Amino acid sequence: MRPHGSCLTRVLQIGIVLFAGTSVNRLSSTRPPADRASSTISLPLRLNAVREAIVSCAQCARLRTYCKRVAREKKRAHRLETYWGRPVPGFGDPEARVLLVGLAPAAHGANRTGRGFTGDGSGDFLMSALHRTGFADMPTSRHADDGLQLTEAYIVSAVRCAPPDNKPTPEEITRCLGHLGAEVDELPRVRVVVALGKIGFDAWLQFQRRRGLSLSPRPQFGHGVVAPMPDRDGIPQPVLVGCYHPSRQNTNTGKLTAEMMEGVFRNARKLAGLSPAPGRRA
Repeated sequence: MRPHGSCLTRVLQIGIVLFAGTSVNRLSSTRPPADRASSTISLPLRLNAVREAIVSCAQCARLRTYCKRVAREKKRAHRLETYWGRPVPGFGDPEARVLLVGLAPAAHGANRTGRGFTGDGSGDFLMSALHRTGFADMPTSRHADDGLQLTEAYIVSAVRCAPPDNKPTPEEITRCLGHLGAEVDELPRVRVVVALGKIGFDAWLQFQRRRGLSLSPRPQFGHGVVAPMPDRDGIPQPVLVGCYHPSRQNTNTGKLTAEMMEGVFRNARKLAGLSPAPGRRA
């Protein structure tokens, strides 16, 4: 599935460097978010084009209006910062075997920093688990030019714009599936999909059904659930794994603990055929 129409009006020129990949190019944090969010890692040209299409998307008027308003009004703690305020593309290792699918950018997290799970408590909780299981080179995710690199992992969200009250509509989720498909098409090594929350889980199933995959009985979301997918046209599909979302509500109440999330990612390594994280138990 390729992005098309109004969303694919801007294509990166060769040599533009984006923030997810292999060769780090750290930029000064004084640069505006548009530069910081595209700064750290070189990606294949076609994936760059997909990312630019996502950033340019204006399909959902409600979400675009909300993101712009949040970026304009800001949170007091970030009043001196320039918010990203645009759709947020995925980031990580283009050779990843594990794909993480979250819900949507946080209003004062990714909508501020321009990188998913960056700039809020959920991002640090997630990155700490990824660091302990060998997917991330640092345990925090504070801003887009912090030098964070992912290995064998790529992070996207079901919806690319921050929704009011963290609740996208079914129509908004459906419109965003095209972006999910466009990124997945450029991540050919993915073997495992970890859905962070029920919305991410259901969005992946909806995406697979749109591509002709028959899902009966329909897998049900649960923490640690492993749902093998049937082949499509003889081609094996990634295994789907459920994980509670690292929201403050889940982590502060103990519904999701660090050990629970770490266990999901250790299992994801096994399912993807990756070796255990160095220095850690299998």
